[in-house]
Amino acid sequence: MSKVVTENVMKGKNGINSKDILPLGEHQSDQILKNYDRLLASLVGQMTQGISPAALLYAFTDWLLHLSLSPGKQLHLYHKAHKKYVCLMNFIKGFSLENSKSPCIEPLPQDKRFDHKSWNYWPFNVFYQSFLLAQQWWWNATTDVSGVSQHHTEIVTFVVRQILDMVSPSNFIMTNPEVLTKIYETQGKNLFQGFLNYLEDIKREAHHQLPQGVENYLPGKNVAITAGKVVFQNNLIELIQYAPLTSKVYKEPILIVPAWIMKYYILDLSPHNSLVKHLVQEGHTVFIISWKNPSQEDAHLGLNDYMKLGALEAIKAIEIITKQKQMHGVGYCLGGTILAITKAYLARHKDTRLKTLTLLATQTDFLEPGELGLFIDESQITFLENYMWSKGYLDADNLSGAFQLLNSKDLVFSRIVQTYLLGERQAMNDLMAWNADKTRLPYRMHSEYLRKLYLHNELALRKYEIEGENITLYDITTPIFSVATSRDHVAPWRSVYKIHLLTKSEITFVLTNGGHNAGIISEPGHLHRHYRTTTRAHHENYIDPNLWEQQTPINEGSWWLLWFSWLKKNSTQELQIPPPLGASKGTYQAKMDAPGQYVHMKA
Repeated sequence: MSKVVTENVMKGKNGINSKDILPLGEHQSDQILKNYDRLLASLVGQMTQGISPAALLYAFTDWLLHLSLSPGKQLHLYHKAHKKYVCLMNFIKGFSLENSKSPCIEPLPQDKRFDHKSWNYWPFNVFYQSFLLAQQWWWNATTDVSGVSQHHTEIVTFVVRQILDMVSPSNFIMTNPEVLTKIYETQGKNLFQGFLNYLEDIKREAHHQLPQGVENYLPGKNVAITAGKVVFQNNLIELIQYAPLTSKVYKEPILIVPAWIMKYYILDLSPHNSLVKHLVQEGHTVFIISWKNPSQEDAHLGLNDYMKLGALEAIKAIEIITKQKQMHGVGYCLGGTILAITKAYLARHKDTRLKTLTLLATQTDFLEPGELGLFIDESQITFLENYMWSKGYLDADNLSGAFQLLNSKDLVFSRIVQTYLLGERQAMNDLMAWNADKTRLPYRMHSEYLRKLYLHNELALRKYEIEGENITLYDITTPIFSVATSRDHVAPWRSVYKIHLLTKSEITFVLTNGGHNAGIISEPGHLHRHYRTTTRAHHENYIDPNLWEQQTPINEGSWWLLWFSWLKKNSTQELQIPPPLGASKGTYQAKMDAPGQYVHMKA
């Protein structure tokens, strides 16, 4: 270990102050030893991308031990393997005798790797059939093993699936007929172009540059161009107020609280799909929070700081600027969670400034968080805390890497095949460019977010504490508009649906098709969009989500139009002259044009 690193450990030099790391009263020598442990975990975490080796080993040990003590399960797996082998041999025999046979197994509906017609020809049909049969067998082997905890089952299944996706025949030149066809048609130029693409990507990564094509979607130039002003700024947020596009506006302004995991302008992309611009065109006065990209100096910021310095400061500013006592609150993803916490806190204190809540892809009960829960247990969180300790924040690359792992088949391996083997780059669009504009997360906030919400589910269990007082979503009585997306890997729709169990409010629930981002950016006129929706009055009984899905009809089109009508219904019908952009002087005076400064801070 180098002298500099040793001295930093001895002095407690890290992302946060040592008093924030260690309990009061612990001896200095214990602190130094603990810092060495954290340093080791941090170094290991850089190699494992923040994944705890101990958590993986614990899960696989649990699975292997119980499987070794389950002869019945082993015999079942043997019969499964034999049955699949016989089916595959009959399939091969049928083709050798020119007696066409139906495939042994079909890919799952969401698996598009083997859609190309060339996969139906020998020997490639044997390759992909063998792979799918092996994939199915491993699913049987890693699930339903008596005695294994559900969490460990999910981890083992997930990891095995990642390994299988790595060795899929679609990933290799000689076993992918689509690539071989492309090589024949282009005389190998696709591989040469793929190699050039690879060199370009390596160069950009080495120089910390954004992917090719992002330069066509820069905030303030091509995206995030809805006219407005920054009317408030502190060490955590810039509050943007947008210029009116109508001569009269609704009395109640709208506050949008986006997630700080990514930058705010997903809700203000190009003019045609900007949610902000559509709201302004509908006659609303719109404010949105632009979060600061945290650095080492912000390591001490906690989850409640994001509520106080973020949502509460924005509410105060809007009240002073517009001179209105009530407003509509809109939260997206984690921004919706903090907005729900804010509303519960205000409700506890009889504060009615938030007239309604709109929660977009927002979880408030984290008992079943989907595959993100794979990364949530005591071992993993402790390891991640130690990994963040040396910097004071979670790197943007680690954060985006975790989300890519959840859907590696589409986000990693399919992209590699298309870009490097087929030599075809996917055309950049505004949503992809936004996704590449990464952010960091401060140490304390991320730790509290994982522990309080995911690990201990404090918000749903009414144990979330603010200023020594527990708050509960049950105190919320204002109307709620909750949107979930059907293919969400971040906030699964059945988890979002649990808002019905946590509050007595009237809830309009919408389930739209698409993923966590694409399902929300669903502007009118967007092709192939549809949704289900119902409104539950505060006195009506709870309906199970599966039953709800079965009995709720599908509506074609964008859910935005439904939401605009809901906002109108819950607003004062008498329109008024738009308020000025910012206060005439003082703290809330307009400071600069939108999108401000914080959006340009790089990871």
